[in-house]
Amino acid sequence: MAALALPFLRLQAQTSTSPVIVGQVGPFTGIPVPDARQLGLGISAALADANASGGIHGRPLNLVSFDDGYTPDGFVAALSEVRKRKIAAILAPVGSPAIKRTLDERLLDAGDLLILNAIPGAEALRNPGHRMLFHVRAGDRKQIERILAHAHTLGVTRLGVLHQDIPMGESGWAICREAAAKLPGMQLQGAQSTTGAAALAAAVGRLSVGTIQAVLIVGSPPFSGLGVAVLRAAGFSAFVYAMSYVTPEGLIKAAGKAAHGVMIAQTFPNAAGERTPLQRQFQSSMAKVNKSGEALSQFHFEGYVTARLFIEAALRARDTSASGLAAALQALGRFDLGGMHFDFRSSNAGGAFVDFSVLDHRGRLTF
Repeated sequence: MAALALPFLRLQAQTSTSPVIVGQVGPFTGIPVPDARQLGLGISAALADANASGGIHGRPLNLVSFDDGYTPDGFVAALSEVRKRKIAAILAPVGSPAIKRTLDERLLDAGDLLILNAIPGAEALRNPGHRMLFHVRAGDRKQIERILAHAHTLGVTRLGVLHQDIPMGESGWAICREAAAKLPGMQLQGAQSTTGAAALAAAVGRLSVGTIQAVLIVGSPPFSGLGVAVLRAAGFSAFVYAMSYVTPEGLIKAAGKAAHGVMIAQTFPNAAGERTPLQRQFQSSMAKVNKSGEALSQFHFEGYVTARLFIEAALRARDTSASGLAAALQALGRFDLGGMHFDFRSSNAGGAFVDFSVLDHRGRLTF
């Protein structure tokens, strides 16, 4: 872990030996996907390595997780518990309705709490955003622009967009329209829906599945998985694009063999790849904490990268308060985390990586 072993960069030793408590708030229940648990395991892997190297100037790092049940009310209640514990930072929370409510109700305005890597990357969470909300993954705008450009390169000029009635889906549809206007000949058909087989079937019925050449689904993982199943059941056999939030397991569970060939945008490199030092460090770290031996996922990797950035900021911060951590993130400059770059100087959206993967016939991602 070369990036953690930089004693000459530690600008200020901290005399306290009390633990640095890191919070995770997420849907451990309420949504049938493993996102929160996998994010948490990736976070734990990075914290364990940091602790083995001395923690934050001798202070151990501890992770405390809170289940919000995938509801805005649950998330707000969890924030209250976080504050009672005097936790200064939450890593990788999940859910656009919950995070949007946090912004709408100005729950970060006190400046005593920092959120690092809100999931999803919905535009509604980034513009205008908040000084205490930092984004690690590339946002939905970058993902959607890349997807439409890719489709256009393949000759697609008639694209359907199936979008969910949540902030992520609503802002995603707006981004689609903006991106399409810049691509010659690109025409869109949009259909909004709630999650549920009947509602999605009705939405797909509003798309001209016989004439559109590809479909982009913008929504939560359950919405996306069921959307694939409904599209295939309606006879649509062409390209389907999904956002980075879906997992192979979720797609296979929802759509079975119909999920094969779905193209998924990715905002982190291949968790199973070995090309960069970051990927190799991640796999080494996960081997120490992944007691069940489950296959490494993109969400494991996302949690790990988020925690690594937190650690780098904490090691350089004047203190581990929310404001101290925010200033340290911005002072990192253009930061190379072993092959993945981040820059929070000009905005709180520091990540820009986007790649594509395809779900193959074995249910695995091919990058």
